Amino acid sequence: MHKNSRITSYVRRFLPITMQVLETLSPAVIAAVVLSSIFLLYELFKKKQNHRLPPSPPSLPIIGHLHHLGPLIHQSFHNLSTRYGPLIHLRLGSVPCVVASSPEVARDFLKTNELVFSSRRGSQAIDLITYGLAFAFVPYGPYWKLVKKMSTVELLGSQNLGHFMPIRTKEVHELLQTLMEKAKRKESVNLTEELLKLTNNVISQMMISTRCSRTNSEADEAKKLVQEVTKIFGEFNVSDFIWFCKNIDFQGFKKRYKDIHRRYDAFLEKIICAREEKRRKEGKTEDGVDKGKDFLDMLLDAMEDDKAEIKITREHIKALILDFFTAATETTAIALEWMLVELINNPKELEIAREEIDRVVGNERLVEESDAPNLPYINAIVKETLRLHPPVPMLIRKSIEDVNVQGYDIPADTMLFVNIWSIGRNPKYWESPLEFNPRRFIEGDTLKSTSDIKGQNFQLLPFGTGRRGCPGINLAMRELPVVIADLIQCFEWNVDGKKVLTTDERAGMTTPRAADFVCVPSVREKSQRIFTST
Repeated sequence: MHKNSRITSYVRRFLPITMQVLETLSPAVIAAVVLSSIFLLYELFKKKQNHRLPPSPPSLPIIGHLHHLGPLIHQSFHNLSTRYGPLIHLRLGSVPCVVASSPEVARDFLKTNELVFSSRRGSQAIDLITYGLAFAFVPYGPYWKLVKKMSTVELLGSQNLGHFMPIRTKEVHELLQTLMEKAKRKESVNLTEELLKLTNNVISQMMISTRCSRTNSEADEAKKLVQEVTKIFGEFNVSDFIWFCKNIDFQGFKKRYKDIHRRYDAFLEKIICAREEKRRKEGKTEDGVDKGKDFLDMLLDAMEDDKAEIKITREHIKALILDFFTAATETTAIALEWMLVELINNPKELEIAREEIDRVVGNERLVEESDAPNLPYINAIVKETLRLHPPVPMLIRKSIEDVNVQGYDIPADTMLFVNIWSIGRNPKYWESPLEFNPRRFIEGDTLKSTSDIKGQNFQLLPFGTGRRGCPGINLAMRELPVVIADLIQCFEWNVDGKKVLTTDERAGMTTPRAADFVCVPSVREKSQRIFTST
């Protein structure tokens, strides 16, 4: 069989996308690809002679280990790790990668060698849509430190979160009111959409002082753009992984992400111009300590500061707002939906949670943020859900220099995937790991001290760890307990006679359920007084 035919045969069998690529190329280009592949394999063979790389499954020319991966990449990595160990080496196209799937290995990468893995690898879509300035993807350095300080100390600091508590409370009440009206009419509600609206409204008002409504097209457009951005960031683009496809748009990705970028840029430019005009007319936002600023005002203040060591531009502002929109909208909504699904699938746990709420809060008022510390079982439900269903299933980093980890040589520019989804389901670290059991986090009437989720316990890393840990953890942990507590305090959930809701996942950068959560809510008899009083 001819050499080109053998390659085509491999591609037909293992990667249909690559076949589509090759069929569009001329014989001369295919020949060049073959020769380049031989050279690449030779170089890789030489490197293996000089480097002790982690275990690796069989690979193929050009595509490397791509044929081992399905749409849900974190699950594919999990399956490979069960066969080849907690640290494996992969070549995705021409991109070298390592996958860590145990707490010990994750600690060695993310703590012992934190600075080496303090960068992240972007993609063509990420680089264009975020102007190459996204806080989540820029290299660790002065600009990253400035934004980290601005976000954690100012926007997401305790004082500013306190200022925005009335907004969070109001949005939760709006959601409950919507559900009550649906319950009265015995109508179904798409809770997936309603939870997205809730979380988007909260972060939209913190970022740009606007919210979604039937008449607010700006906020609705923001929500739509966030969903499109999250989706395209998590999709596989051949051009990002197979070097000779770098400048060829076989899947139509470039057209899509250019369109998203154009719409997002126009949307933010309109918002920024309107705010600048308002500031000119009314002066800057009040500088009194008792008045919370939204993030756009903070960024415009920084942009207008001529003495700043790092100059903030309009593109910085647009990139940062997109960063926080995407980070705080879908992930929180996904976690809330998974919590409710698991509680419906586990009615005994649901009843324990309701008993705790009735005992601590009663039936005269709604659960409030100040009640959360007194509801250990509700907090345990949050942690158990984040263990089983981390909204972002993998932490992704990139090495900036050669390093030795667990006795293996990891070259510079290697992508690191820490599979927190897999770690949370490992029977070596969790008893009955596939069981939804919040009581594993309870000791007496309090949470176990070992159930830390702030990045010190490497068995549970839903918000990452270290320098590049999620800055929104404090906001998320204020929202999650009170929203889920209010939902189960006030409503019963009729899911069309289904005894068990599916826990299948949808592919992407995050892990939402494969199907939207549609149900018919009904007001609990014990909660009638709450709605009467409100």
